[in-house]
This record gives sequence, structure tokens and C-alpha cells, in this order.
Amino acid sequence: MTTALIYLVVMLLVAAVVFLLAAVVFGRGEELAPLPPGSSPTRLPAEDITGEDLAEVRFQLVLRGYKMSEVDWVMRRLGVELDELRARVAELEQRERDRERESSPEASP
Repeated sequence: MTTALIYLVVMLLVAAVVFLLAAVVFGRGEELAPLPPGSSPTRLPAEDITGEDLAEVRFQLVLRGYKMSEVDWVMRRLGVELDELRARVAELEQRERDRERESSPEASP
């Protein structure tokens, strides 16, 4: 009985050493090196952000990160809203240009 217990303890120690050695050699399976502290992979254009830009935004995951489904929902919602607003602004600017064209020939006889 004692011999079997010693064999079991030795096997567990050998398995632990092999596991630790494999973990050191092969790492955690990461494809990219981690980012330096304080940097972020999140990028947006300086201006004229579109819904497509928002759809491509990705946030850095942290230990106590965020619920991705909620953030994705917000991003989709903001993208739709942004596209609707830009379309509305373009429509209003076109109306204003049309009004200026209609009023300019009448103003100069």
C-alpha cells in the first residue's frame, strides 16, 4: 500500500513538472504579443466617422472586461443612428444649395 502511494505521488510530481515545462515552452497559445500597458487597439478616424467605422471597432479585453453582446448592440445602434443623421444632414445641405440656386438668378436681374 505504501509503495503504491509513493508511486502515485511520484507520478503526480512528474506530471506537474511536465505540465509546467510544456507551459513554459509552448506558452498560452497567443497569436500576438500583448500590447504595452496604456495602449489600445481601438482606432477611429479623426473625423467623418461612419457606421462601418463603428462596426470595425474592437475593444481590448481585460480580466473584468465588458459584456460583449451589450457593447455590440450599442455599437450597431450608434452606427445606424450616425448613418441616419449623416443622410439627413446631406439632404438638408442639398435643399439649402437648391434654394440658393433658385434665389440667385432672381436676385441678379
